[in-house]
Amino acid sequence: MEVRKTLFSTPYGRGDGNGSSWASIKGFSLQVLTGRWFMIFSSFMIMSVAGASYMFGLYSREIKSALGYDQSTLNLLSFCKDLGANIGIHSGLINEVTPPWVSLVIGGVLNFFGYFVIWLIVTSKIAKPQVWIMCLYIFIGANSHCSTNTGALVTSVKNFPGIRGIVLGILSGYQGLSAAIITQLYYAFYGNDSKSLILLMAWLPTVTAFVFLPVIRNHRGIQQPNDTIAFLRFLYLTLVLAGFLLILIVLQNCFTFSQREYYVTTTVMLLLLILPLTFVIVEEHKIWKSRQENISREDGQMLLANYANIATENPYQEKSSQASHTEQTVQEKVSCWENILSPPERGEDHTILQAIFSLDMVILLLASVCSLGSNMTMVNNLSQIGTSLGYPAHTITTFVSLTAIWKYLGNIVQGVVSEYMITKFRIPRPLMLTSLLLLSCVGHLLIAFNVPNGLYVASIVIGFCFGANWPLLFSITSELFGLKHYSALYNVGSITSPIGSYLLNVRVAGYLYDREARRQMEALGQKTRPGEELNCNGDECYKLAFIIITAVCMFGALLSLVLVFRTKQFYRSDLYKKFKDGRTDETETALS
Repeated sequence: MEVRKTLFSTPYGRGDGNGSSWASIKGFSLQVLTGRWFMIFSSFMIMSVAGASYMFGLYSREIKSALGYDQSTLNLLSFCKDLGANIGIHSGLINEVTPPWVSLVIGGVLNFFGYFVIWLIVTSKIAKPQVWIMCLYIFIGANSHCSTNTGALVTSVKNFPGIRGIVLGILSGYQGLSAAIITQLYYAFYGNDSKSLILLMAWLPTVTAFVFLPVIRNHRGIQQPNDTIAFLRFLYLTLVLAGFLLILIVLQNCFTFSQREYYVTTTVMLLLLILPLTFVIVEEHKIWKSRQENISREDGQMLLANYANIATENPYQEKSSQASHTEQTVQEKVSCWENILSPPERGEDHTILQAIFSLDMVILLLASVCSLGSNMTMVNNLSQIGTSLGYPAHTITTFVSLTAIWKYLGNIVQGVVSEYMITKFRIPRPLMLTSLLLLSCVGHLLIAFNVPNGLYVASIVIGFCFGANWPLLFSITSELFGLKHYSALYNVGSITSPIGSYLLNVRVAGYLYDREARRQMEALGQKTRPGEELNCNGDECYKLAFIIITAVCMFGALLSLVLVFRTKQFYRSDLYKKFKDGRTDETETALS
């Protein structure tokens, strides 16, 4: 006890002797590594390489040529990839009953297995499998991100619940930039060998998850006055990183870089990527100094006894054992099936079934299907749309590459702006979803009527709206249905993406594109053959499809307005009051 007392009663970096100073440094280092600020930095790093599922267009040509697939088979692989990246209910349920590191381990193993086997197949190191087996491999590789994202993102929201909009925005922003980050690392490590890109996608996210998984843990989610300021500093650093990548992508599309130049640019990118660590150390040093002051004023014995409880594995079981036992007894008497239609008030912790069968959830999911499905259709077909409308090949490559930057800006702006609007003006967050759906209509109409140079504007608008959709959906879910079962409900919301993509991308845009392509071939006296790629040129290729998609967005906007009116009273209250109340009662924990 004397050692620990010396450790906390000596100012950082100073002491009566070398032993005390060294103990102080060790204690501060341990605090940094186990604190919630280093935990959020670790989440940044994990999310910054979690975008392998967004990079299919960069390596799909290698799969197509190595395995001799036609375009229809390649589209099937793409759909399986999207399906795997968004079907994560099992990840949420696992995270409900296990610590976050379990989800990270599962995600790392699945990622390495899925993409490493694909790399072995593409490089002819193992025999070519049947198509359904290849679909299974790419499904497994993409599905790994559900576990990884659940472990990192959900835990971060629970640790900073009072500013969850900003947290979700920044983390989603890092994920949006991850495709560009991995691409730069690929150029530096492997040159222009696109087969090696698959290998990089196999080992890099797995290694990153395994390195940081020991520090991804739940802390008590009590909001502190400096939390918002600290995250705004993180935001500024991500804007610098995004600006650097934006300039880099444009330059790389205009000039040919040497290997040495790739080394230099990648080194600068990595330095910008780890720069938030400086603010982590600054925040933890403030906590360290505050503890010294508290211990010098109060009974050190009592504070040291409480120190072991700084981080808890489940922040929703912090009440007294008697209260927890009573609550558990009441829950055991009521079957989970009997209270499905009797949910608690909005903002309180719902069970998984109560939330799923809630009218608010149904409206939110339907509006998200309209929003995510329409935007994903645009993003997935951006290159083909540019070709059909006659845009130059090099400009198509540029604005396709920049889509990641626009998605990132959507992540960030939505997180910061919606959080400000809620806390300052008490505006319902679903109203932001309405505005995104209406803004998306502008982008879709620019494509439908082939406005001159409209695709440039449409790519920015739709990329922005697509990026903003995700943190918005996850924020609304956490606010309406609580954080107790957020791991599962987070993944319930993700299902909307593949549903919307299948309905609007495959059944609407894909079908109408192929129909117009066949009509053009018949007009030229050509015949279509099974398995042959169909190419369509002109305004009519996507016109009807995007008029339909615009109508779907308008319908989604009306649905979201219903949710706005249903929740306007709820959003007029102080949503985060309960996360502020514990500030004075739990001084030690609050400082952490």
